[in-house]
Amino acid sequence: MTQDITGLPYKIAVLCYLYDQDDRLLLLKRCKAPNANQYSPIGGKLEAVIGESPHACAIREIQEEAGVQLATNEVRLSGMLAETAYEGETHWLIFLYEVTRAIDHNEIASMEMDEGTLEWVPVEDVASFDIPDTDKSIIWPLVLKHRGGFFAVHIDCSVKPFEWTVQEEWNATDV
Repeated sequence: MTQDITGLPYKIAVLCYLYDQDDRLLLLKRCKAPNANQYSPIGGKLEAVIGESPHACAIREIQEEAGVQLATNEVRLSGMLAETAYEGETHWLIFLYEVTRAIDHNEIASMEMDEGTLEWVPVEDVASFDIPDTDKSIIWPLVLKHRGGFFAVHIDCSVKPFEWTVQEEWNATDV
């Protein structure tokens, strides 16, 4: 069954993947919508009104949510996600960024913030956490498969069950 999606707003955001020296991923247990009470990487909406780039948004979100100050060359684009009609409310264009160095726990300003609580999660346990359905079945497996590489995926949530297509992908070993 397809829904009418012509009037939905389009939003642009970033998701940021920070790992520590023990290969644990920093996740946020969100206390606000979207995805309240679920886990997700650090991230947020791009400030389009000021012309913010996705790269600058990633650095800003990491600083705002974790207190970690990164140089521009310490984050790299690792994925791009187009999501049609997420929860029937909005279309999303999401840029995924990977921090290129291990984050020391002492760099995290606070594990508690107004967005929720940060938690270090072993990579092998991420899929067992309460993460959104599209993250669990599509995004997280692609992030794992393409660490150090890149992927672009389109997820159509306007149909049930949602459909998805990887539109581009390469791994670090491909270059």
